[in-house]
Amino acid sequence: MPGQPTARRTVLKGAALAGTAGLGVAACSTESKVGHAENPTPTASVDLGAADAVPVGGAKLYREQRLVVHCPAKGQYKAFSAQCTHAGCVLDKLEGTEGNCPCHGSRFDVTTGKALVGPATVPLPEVPVKAEGGRLVAGPDA
Repeated sequence: MPGQPTARRTVLKGAALAGTAGLGVAACSTESKVGHAENPTPTASVDLGAADAVPVGGAKLYREQRLVVHCPAKGQYKAFSAQCTHAGCVLDKLEGTEGNCPCHGSRFDVTTGKALVGPATVPLPEVPVKAEGGRLVAGPDA
């Protein structure tokens, strides 16, 4: 019967590991409307640079400012927070008009902010934006 204690230890180790893995999944799956940052949108005006840097019909990611701007038609702009609504990571790239979150694979339509692929289910918050003197300004005063 020397095999039984080993088998029992193996089972107990497996149960402990499964419980720990479950905690990791539970911690990762919490849904948040703002992620980990206190303010997923600017609290003051942000100068994003030349308005013509955003192509008509396309979008541009301003990763450092945590914003993404879409230009549906010449002179028209829509901006959204570029912070994933699942866990707060900043989008890392755009593929066409889809934004990618590098942390858990969420994808967003940056023309509407809508979550396309989870784990995020909450859309990106919209941010006021305007073109002023050929430059884009985003934030509460835009």
